[in-house]
Amino acid sequence: MKLKTRTPFEAALDTFLTAIVPIEETEVTPIREARGRVVAHQIIAQRDEPNYRRAAMDGYAVVADDTLGASEHSPIVLGVGNSVRRGVASRVHTGSKIPDQADSVVMVEDTERLGDVVEVRAHVHPFENVGLKGEDIGRGDVVVEPGHQLRPADIGLLSSLEVRDVTVYRRPDVAIIPTGEELVEKGPLEGEVIETNGLITALLVEQWGARYRYRSIVTDARELIEAALLRDIDADLILTTGGTSVGIRDLVPEAVRKLGKLLVHGIAISPAKPTALGLVENTPVACLPGFPVACLVASYAFVKPAVYRLAHFDHTFERTVTGTLASKVMGKPGSRTYARVAIRRGRVEPVMTSKSGILPGSGILSSMAKADGFVIIPENVEGYDEGQQVEVVLFD
Repeated sequence: MKLKTRTPFEAALDTFLTAIVPIEETEVTPIREARGRVVAHQIIAQRDEPNYRRAAMDGYAVVADDTLGASEHSPIVLGVGNSVRRGVASRVHTGSKIPDQADSVVMVEDTERLGDVVEVRAHVHPFENVGLKGEDIGRGDVVVEPGHQLRPADIGLLSSLEVRDVTVYRRPDVAIIPTGEELVEKGPLEGEVIETNGLITALLVEQWGARYRYRSIVTDARELIEAALLRDIDADLILTTGGTSVGIRDLVPEAVRKLGKLLVHGIAISPAKPTALGLVENTPVACLPGFPVACLVASYAFVKPAVYRLAHFDHTFERTVTGTLASKVMGKPGSRTYARVAIRRGRVEPVMTSKSGILPGSGILSSMAKADGFVIIPENVEGYDEGQQVEVVLFD
Protein backbone atom coordinates (compact mmCIF):
# COMPACT_ATOMS: atom_id res chain seq x y z
CA MET A 1 0.00 0.00 0.00
CA LYS A 2 1.34 3.43 -0.89
CA LEU A 3 0.61 7.03 0.03
CA LYS A 4 -1.96 8.28 -2.46
CA THR A 5 -0.52 11.77 -2.85
CA ARG A 6 2.78 13.56 -2.39
CA THR A 7 2.55 17.26 -1.67
CA PRO A 8 5.42 19.31 -3.14
CA PHE A 9 7.95 20.26 -0.47
CA GLU A 10 7.54 24.04 -0.66
CA ALA A 11 3.75 23.76 -0.53
CA ALA A 12 3.90 21.44 2.48
CA LEU A 13 6.30 23.70 4.37
CA ASP A 14 4.32 26.84 3.56
CA THR A 15 1.07 25.18 4.69
CA PHE A 16 2.63 24.12 7.98
CA LEU A 17 4.32 27.44 8.75
CA THR A 18 1.18 29.39 7.89
CA ALA A 19 -0.65 27.40 10.58
CA ILE A 20 1.96 28.28 13.23
CA VAL A 21 1.54 31.42 15.30
CA PRO A 22 4.80 32.88 16.69
CA ILE A 23 5.05 33.05 20.48
CA GLU A 24 4.28 36.50 21.86
CA GLU A 25 4.88 35.74 25.54
CA THR A 26 8.01 37.41 26.89
CA GLU A 27 10.29 37.07 29.87
CA VAL A 28 13.13 39.06 31.37
CA THR A 29 16.52 37.39 31.42
CA PRO A 30 19.94 38.53 32.70
CA ILE A 31 22.08 39.79 29.85
CA ARG A 32 24.80 37.23 30.55
CA GLU A 33 22.28 34.42 30.02
CA ALA A 34 20.73 35.91 26.88
CA ARG A 35 22.91 34.39 24.15
CA GLY A 36 20.71 33.09 21.35
CA ARG A 37 17.55 34.71 22.72
CA VAL A 38 15.35 36.94 20.57
CA VAL A 39 14.78 40.49 21.77
CA ALA A 40 11.11 41.44 22.11
CA HIS A 41 11.44 45.21 22.49
CA GLN A 42 13.64 47.92 21.04
CA ILE A 43 16.69 48.72 23.17
CA ILE A 44 17.84 52.36 23.17
CA ALA A 45 21.20 53.55 24.52
CA GLN A 46 20.84 55.57 27.70
CA ARG A 47 24.34 57.05 27.41
CA ASP A 48 27.23 57.56 25.02
CA GLU A 49 29.76 54.83 24.38
CA PRO A 50 32.51 55.69 24.91
CA ASN A 51 31.45 58.35 27.38
CA TYR A 52 34.76 60.23 27.04
CA ARG A 53 37.33 61.07 24.38
CA ARG A 54 39.95 58.34 24.35
CA ALA A 55 43.33 57.66 22.84
CA ALA A 56 43.26 55.25 19.92
CA MET A 57 47.05 54.73 20.13
CA ASP A 58 49.83 54.72 22.70
CA GLY A 59 51.68 58.01 22.47
CA TYR A 60 51.36 61.69 23.40
CA ALA A 61 48.22 63.80 23.45
CA VAL A 62 48.95 67.13 21.79
CA VAL A 63 47.47 70.22 20.20
CA ALA A 64 47.69 69.31 16.51
CA ASP A 65 48.92 72.76 15.49
CA ASP A 66 52.05 72.20 17.65
CA THR A 67 53.14 69.42 15.28
CA LEU A 68 53.05 71.44 12.03
CA GLY A 69 56.22 70.72 10.05
CA ALA A 70 57.39 67.91 12.34
CA SER A 71 59.27 65.12 10.59
CA GLU A 72 61.93 62.48 11.19
CA HIS A 73 64.66 64.93 10.14
CA SER A 74 63.08 68.02 11.67
CA PRO A 75 61.50 67.08 15.01
CA ILE A 76 59.57 69.54 17.17
CA VAL A 77 60.30 69.60 20.89
CA LEU A 78 57.40 69.80 23.34
CA GLY A 79 57.30 69.83 27.09
CA VAL A 80 55.67 66.91 28.92
CA GLY A 81 53.05 67.39 31.63
CA ASN A 82 49.88 65.96 33.13
CA SER A 83 47.70 68.37 31.17
CA VAL A 84 47.94 69.65 27.61
CA ARG A 85 48.31 73.20 26.37
CA ARG A 86 50.20 74.89 23.56
CA GLY A 87 53.76 73.62 23.69
CA VAL A 88 53.02 70.84 26.23
CA ALA A 89 52.13 67.19 25.50
CA SER A 90 50.88 64.47 27.85
CA ARG A 91 51.65 60.73 27.79
CA VAL A 92 48.57 58.61 27.02
CA HIS A 93 47.85 54.94 26.46
CA THR A 94 45.38 53.20 24.16
CA GLY A 95 41.91 53.67 25.60
CA SER A 96 42.89 56.28 28.19
CA LYS A 97 41.13 59.63 28.53
CA ILE A 98 42.47 62.49 26.41
CA PRO A 99 43.27 65.69 28.36
CA ASP A 100 40.71 68.40 27.71
CA GLN A 101 42.86 70.76 25.64
CA ALA A 102 44.31 68.01 23.39
CA ASP A 103 42.80 67.33 19.99
CA SER A 104 45.08 64.55 18.66
CA VAL A 105 47.58 61.86 19.59
CA VAL A 106 51.07 61.34 18.19
CA MET A 107 51.95 57.64 18.09
CA VAL A 108 54.75 56.71 20.50
CA GLU A 109 56.86 55.34 17.63
CA ASP A 110 56.89 58.85 16.13
CA THR A 111 58.38 60.33 19.30
CA GLU A 112 61.47 60.16 21.47
CA ARG A 113 61.38 61.05 25.15
CA LEU A 114 64.31 63.11 26.39
CA GLY A 115 63.82 63.73 30.10
CA ASP A 116 61.16 66.43 30.60
CA VAL A 117 60.63 66.97 26.88
CA VAL A 118 59.59 64.84 23.92
CA GLU A 119 60.72 65.08 20.32
CA VAL A 120 57.76 64.80 17.95
CA ARG A 121 58.77 63.46 14.53
CA ALA A 122 55.43 63.40 12.70
CA HIS A 123 52.72 65.88 11.89
CA VAL A 124 49.22 64.93 13.08
CA HIS A 125 45.86 66.41 12.15
CA PRO A 126 43.06 67.36 14.53
CA PHE A 127 41.25 64.25 15.89
CA GLU A 128 43.93 61.93 14.51
CA ASN A 129 44.28 58.81 16.70
CA VAL A 130 41.43 60.02 18.93
CA GLY A 131 38.22 58.13 19.65
CA LEU A 132 35.41 60.63 20.08
CA LYS A 133 32.75 60.53 22.76
CA GLY A 134 29.79 58.50 21.48
CA GLU A 135 31.61 57.38 18.32
CA ASP A 136 30.51 53.79 18.95
CA ILE A 137 26.99 54.39 20.25
CA GLY A 138 25.36 57.72 20.97
CA ARG A 139 22.79 58.33 23.65
CA GLY A 140 19.34 57.77 22.13
CA ASP A 141 20.63 55.45 19.39
CA VAL A 142 18.71 52.24 18.74
CA VAL A 143 21.08 49.47 19.77
CA VAL A 144 18.91 46.41 19.10
CA GLU A 145 15.66 46.11 17.16
CA PRO A 146 12.85 43.69 18.12
CA GLY A 147 13.34 40.26 16.58
CA HIS A 148 17.14 40.34 16.78
CA GLN A 149 18.77 37.15 18.02
CA LEU A 150 21.47 38.07 20.48
CA ARG A 151 25.06 37.02 19.74
CA PRO A 152 28.12 37.38 21.98
CA ALA A 153 29.07 40.71 20.35
CA ASP A 154 25.55 42.06 20.96
CA ILE A 155 25.73 41.03 24.59
CA GLY A 156 29.13 42.67 24.96
CA LEU A 157 27.80 45.91 23.45
CA LEU A 158 24.75 45.92 25.72
CA SER A 159 26.93 45.20 28.74
CA SER A 160 29.16 48.15 27.82
CA LEU A 161 26.03 50.31 28.00
CA GLU A 162 25.20 48.85 31.43
CA VAL A 163 22.15 46.96 30.23
CA ARG A 164 21.70 44.29 32.89
CA ASP A 165 18.51 42.54 31.74
CA VAL A 166 16.67 42.14 28.43
CA THR A 167 13.09 41.30 27.54
CA VAL A 168 13.06 38.32 25.20
CA TYR A 169 10.48 36.01 23.68
CA ARG A 170 9.83 32.83 25.63
CA ARG A 171 11.55 29.75 24.25
CA PRO A 172 9.27 27.33 22.38
CA ASP A 173 8.19 24.30 24.39
CA VAL A 174 8.35 21.16 22.22
CA ALA A 175 6.84 17.81 23.24
CA ILE A 176 8.49 14.75 21.67
CA ILE A 177 6.55 11.48 21.59
CA PRO A 178 8.30 8.36 20.27
CA THR A 179 5.86 5.71 19.02
CA GLY A 180 6.26 2.08 18.04
CA GLU A 181 5.79 -1.30 19.70
CA GLU A 182 9.26 -2.34 18.55
CA LEU A 183 10.96 0.42 20.55
CA VAL A 184 12.67 -0.20 23.88
CA GLU A 185 14.93 1.87 26.11
CA LYS A 186 17.50 -0.90 26.73
CA GLY A 187 18.29 -4.56 26.18
CA PRO A 188 16.66 -5.06 22.76
CA LEU A 189 15.58 -8.59 21.82
CA GLU A 190 15.22 -9.75 18.23
CA GLY A 191 12.69 -7.53 16.51
CA GLU A 192 13.25 -4.67 18.98
CA VAL A 193 15.34 -1.52 18.61
CA ILE A 194 16.63 1.10 20.99
CA GLU A 195 14.64 4.34 20.82
CA THR A 196 16.90 7.01 19.29
CA ASN A 197 14.68 9.17 17.10
CA GLY A 198 13.08 10.96 20.03
CA LEU A 199 16.43 11.43 21.75
CA ILE A 200 18.12 12.90 18.68
CA THR A 201 15.13 15.10 17.88
CA ALA A 202 15.09 16.39 21.46
CA LEU A 203 18.74 17.36 21.23
CA LEU A 204 18.16 19.04 17.87
CA VAL A 205 15.27 21.21 19.06
CA GLU A 206 17.35 22.21 22.06
CA GLN A 207 20.17 23.15 19.70
CA TRP A 208 17.69 25.19 17.68
CA GLY A 209 16.67 27.23 20.71
CA ALA A 210 13.68 25.38 22.16
CA ARG A 211 12.97 23.48 25.37
CA TYR A 212 11.85 19.88 25.05
CA ARG A 213 9.72 17.31 26.85
CA TYR A 214 11.09 13.89 25.95
CA ARG A 215 8.20 11.52 26.61
CA SER A 216 8.19 7.77 27.21
CA ILE A 217 7.61 5.40 24.30
CA VAL A 218 3.98 5.01 23.21
CA THR A 219 3.06 1.68 21.65
CA ASP A 220 1.03 1.30 18.46
CA ALA A 221 -2.45 1.70 19.90
CA ARG A 222 -4.74 4.43 18.62
CA GLU A 223 -6.20 5.34 22.02
CA LEU A 224 -2.73 5.61 23.60
CA ILE A 225 -1.46 7.79 20.77
CA GLU A 226 -4.49 10.06 21.06
CA ALA A 227 -4.05 10.30 24.83
CA ALA A 228 -0.36 11.18 24.39
CA LEU A 229 -1.21 13.96 21.92
CA LEU A 230 -3.87 15.42 24.22
CA ARG A 231 -1.58 15.25 27.24
CA ASP A 232 0.84 17.67 25.55
CA ILE A 233 -1.72 19.93 23.95
CA ASP A 234 -0.30 22.83 25.99
CA ALA A 235 3.06 22.57 24.18
CA ASP A 236 3.93 25.01 21.41
CA LEU A 237 4.81 22.15 19.06
CA ILE A 238 4.31 18.38 19.24
CA LEU A 239 6.63 15.97 17.46
CA THR A 240 5.89 12.29 17.06
CA THR A 241 8.33 9.75 15.65
CA GLY A 242 7.25 6.59 13.85
CA GLY A 243 3.90 5.30 12.70
CA THR A 244 3.48 7.66 9.73
CA SER A 245 3.37 5.33 6.73
CA VAL A 246 0.35 3.29 5.59
CA GLY A 247 0.79 -0.04 7.38
CA ILE A 248 -1.62 -1.42 9.97
CA ARG A 249 0.55 -0.02 12.77
CA ASP A 250 0.90 3.43 11.22
CA LEU A 251 -1.73 5.13 13.31
CA VAL A 252 -0.34 8.59 14.10
CA PRO A 253 -1.64 10.63 11.13
CA GLU A 254 -5.15 9.28 11.63
CA ALA A 255 -4.96 10.15 15.34
CA VAL A 256 -4.11 13.73 14.37
CA ARG A 257 -6.95 13.76 11.84
CA LYS A 258 -9.43 12.54 14.44
CA LEU A 259 -8.36 15.04 17.13
CA GLY A 260 -7.80 18.03 14.88
CA LYS A 261 -6.78 18.64 11.29
CA LEU A 262 -4.34 16.73 9.11
CA LEU A 263 -2.82 19.35 6.80
CA VAL A 264 -0.44 17.16 4.81
CA HIS A 265 0.41 13.46 4.69
CA GLY A 266 2.96 12.38 2.13
CA ILE A 267 5.52 14.90 0.89
CA ALA A 268 7.77 14.92 -2.17
CA ILE A 269 10.96 14.71 -0.12
CA SER A 270 13.51 11.91 0.01
CA PRO A 271 13.98 10.41 2.46
CA ALA A 272 11.00 11.33 4.71
CA LYS A 273 8.13 10.93 2.24
CA PRO A 274 5.66 9.64 4.91
CA THR A 275 5.96 12.84 6.99
CA ALA A 276 2.59 14.18 8.15
CA LEU A 277 1.83 17.70 9.38
CA GLY A 278 -1.26 18.83 11.23
CA LEU A 279 -2.96 20.61 14.09
CA VAL A 280 -4.54 19.33 17.29
CA GLU A 281 -6.56 22.06 19.03
CA ASN A 282 -4.41 24.67 17.25
CA THR A 283 -1.17 23.07 18.44
CA PRO A 284 1.02 22.23 15.43
CA VAL A 285 2.02 18.58 15.15
CA ALA A 286 4.83 17.17 13.00
CA CYS A 287 4.60 13.42 12.56
CA LEU A 288 8.09 12.26 11.65
CA PRO A 289 8.90 8.91 9.99
CA GLY A 290 10.31 6.04 12.01
CA PHE A 291 13.41 5.32 9.94
CA PRO A 292 16.12 7.38 11.64
CA VAL A 293 17.54 9.16 8.58
CA ALA A 294 14.05 10.01 7.34
CA CYS A 295 13.22 11.29 10.83
CA LEU A 296 16.29 13.50 10.87
CA VAL A 297 15.73 14.85 7.37
CA ALA A 298 12.14 15.71 8.27
CA SER A 299 13.43 17.41 11.42
CA TYR A 300 15.78 19.65 9.42
CA ALA A 301 13.20 20.27 6.69
CA PHE A 302 10.12 20.97 8.83
CA VAL A 303 10.85 21.03 12.57
CA LYS A 304 13.70 23.52 12.42
CA PRO A 305 11.70 26.14 10.46
CA ALA A 306 8.71 25.52 12.75
CA VAL A 307 10.81 26.15 15.87
CA TYR A 308 12.31 29.22 14.25
CA ARG A 309 8.89 30.61 13.41
CA LEU A 310 7.63 30.04 16.94
CA ALA A 311 10.75 31.70 18.38
CA HIS A 312 10.84 34.65 15.92
CA PHE A 313 14.16 33.43 14.50
CA ASP A 314 15.12 34.40 10.95
CA HIS A 315 15.10 31.15 8.97
CA THR A 316 16.68 32.67 5.86
CA PHE A 317 20.21 32.07 7.14
CA GLU A 318 21.84 28.65 6.74
CA ARG A 319 25.48 27.77 7.14
CA THR A 320 26.72 26.54 3.77
CA VAL A 321 29.97 25.77 2.02
CA THR A 322 30.70 25.13 -1.64
CA GLY A 323 32.82 22.23 -2.75
CA THR A 324 33.59 19.82 -5.58
CA LEU A 325 31.80 16.47 -5.67
CA ALA A 326 34.14 13.52 -5.30
CA SER A 327 31.63 11.22 -6.99
CA LYS A 328 28.24 11.31 -8.64
CA VAL A 329 25.13 11.71 -6.51
CA MET A 330 21.62 10.99 -7.74
CA GLY A 331 18.31 12.48 -6.71
CA LYS A 332 14.91 10.84 -6.63
CA PRO A 333 12.78 12.01 -9.57
CA GLY A 334 9.96 14.27 -8.48
CA SER A 335 11.25 14.63 -4.91
CA ARG A 336 13.47 17.11 -3.14
CA THR A 337 16.39 14.86 -2.20
CA TYR A 338 18.62 15.34 0.83
CA ALA A 339 21.92 13.65 -0.01
CA ARG A 340 24.18 13.06 2.97
CA VAL A 341 27.74 14.19 2.35
CA ALA A 342 31.03 14.51 4.17
CA ILE A 343 33.68 17.14 3.47
CA ARG A 344 37.13 15.59 3.17
CA ARG A 345 40.21 17.58 2.20
CA GLY A 346 38.09 20.19 0.50
CA ARG A 347 36.04 17.69 -1.52
CA VAL A 348 32.40 16.77 -1.04
CA GLU A 349 31.98 13.01 -0.66
CA PRO A 350 28.54 11.37 -0.76
CA VAL A 351 28.20 9.13 2.29
CA MET A 352 27.84 5.40 1.67
CA THR A 353 26.65 5.69 -1.90
CA SER A 354 26.78 2.68 -4.13
CA LYS A 355 28.63 2.70 -7.43
CA SER A 356 25.38 3.67 -9.13
CA GLY A 357 25.17 6.79 -7.01
CA ILE A 358 22.06 5.69 -5.10
CA LEU A 359 21.83 7.04 -1.57
CA PRO A 360 21.94 4.67 1.42
CA GLY A 361 18.67 3.57 2.96
CA SER A 362 16.81 5.80 5.39
CA GLY A 363 17.39 3.27 8.15
CA ILE A 364 21.18 3.71 8.13
CA LEU A 365 21.70 6.06 11.07
CA SER A 366 25.49 5.82 10.82
CA SER A 367 25.30 7.64 7.47
CA MET A 368 24.11 10.74 9.35
CA ALA A 369 26.83 10.37 11.98
CA LYS A 370 29.44 10.25 9.21
CA ALA A 371 28.00 13.21 7.30
CA ASP A 372 28.75 16.92 7.68
CA GLY A 373 25.64 18.11 5.91
CA PHE A 374 23.27 17.75 2.97
CA VAL A 375 23.47 18.45 -0.71
CA ILE A 376 19.87 19.28 -1.57
CA ILE A 377 18.87 18.11 -5.04
CA PRO A 378 15.75 19.88 -6.39
CA GLU A 379 12.77 17.91 -7.65
CA ASN A 380 13.52 18.70 -11.30
CA VAL A 381 17.22 17.72 -11.17
CA GLU A 382 18.34 14.14 -11.73
CA GLY A 383 21.55 14.53 -9.80
CA TYR A 384 25.03 16.02 -9.84
CA ASP A 385 28.10 14.61 -11.55
CA GLU A 386 31.57 14.02 -10.18
CA GLY A 387 33.61 17.23 -10.31
CA GLN A 388 30.55 19.47 -10.20
CA GLN A 389 30.46 22.38 -7.76
CA VAL A 390 27.71 21.94 -5.15
CA GLU A 391 26.46 23.78 -2.10
CA VAL A 392 26.45 21.88 1.18
CA VAL A 393 23.98 22.85 3.89
CA LEU A 394 25.95 22.13 7.05
CA PHE A 395 24.57 20.54 10.18
CA ASP A 396 24.52 23.03 13.04
